[in-house]
Amino acid sequence: MSTISVPLNSKLELSLDYLVKSGVANNRAAVMRKALERLTEEEAVAAVLRAERESTLRGDLKDLVKKFK
Repeated sequence: MSTISVPLNSKLELSLDYLVKSGVANNRAAVMRKALERLTEEEAVAAVLRAERESTLRGDLKDLVKKFK
């Protein structure tokens, strides 16, 4: 596992601390991992929705999803 350093402004830092205190995750790193996982999921869903709207892509939706993994 690697470690990265990300500068945060004071508003984001307060939000991060609030999420830890409210029990979203046990610590700051866990909150950041959850946030990245959620962003990754959202991007995958957006890619599938774009593919559904694309007229040149035809076929089974399950097969199309595999192309984005």
